[in-house]
Amino acid sequence: MTTISDRLAELGIELPAVAAPVAAYVPAVVHGDLVYTSGQLPFSGGSLPTTGKVGAEVSAEDANLYARTCALNALAAAADAAGGLDRIAGVLRVGGFVASTPDFTGQPGVINGASTVLGEIFGDAGRHARAAVGVPVLPLDSPVEVEVTFILA
Repeated sequence: MTTISDRLAELGIELPAVAAPVAAYVPAVVHGDLVYTSGQLPFSGGSLPTTGKVGAEVSAEDANLYARTCALNALAAAADAAGGLDRIAGVLRVGGFVASTPDFTGQPGVINGASTVLGEIFGDAGRHARAAVGVPVLPLDSPVEVEVTFILA
């Protein structure tokens, strides 16, 4: 059986360093056979790639890529909390938040960026329940935030 580390290597994906919390919380918590991540922003190299609302300053296509980054940040946080990447066996749920203009209704397509990469990494074990919610603003004016509940091996 291929490990998650091996699968990431096959996909050419390198997980980022765990993002430091921007308030009073921890990036992820283990409870029983689950790892709950805090909402992850699309930090890359320690900063947000952009700010603003999807449907105005940020395109849906770019936001989809940011949701992918959020999911990878969540996986990094979960692996850190669980004691290693290969302890993560799958995905139970994804919660996605999209800071968007009132007329933007493509939140599911944006959050597909997170769902798709998790499916690529975990295969059938990456199938999950999900919410994709439009909100008026997110922390630091991020366009996207994603939280993930992972299953431990």
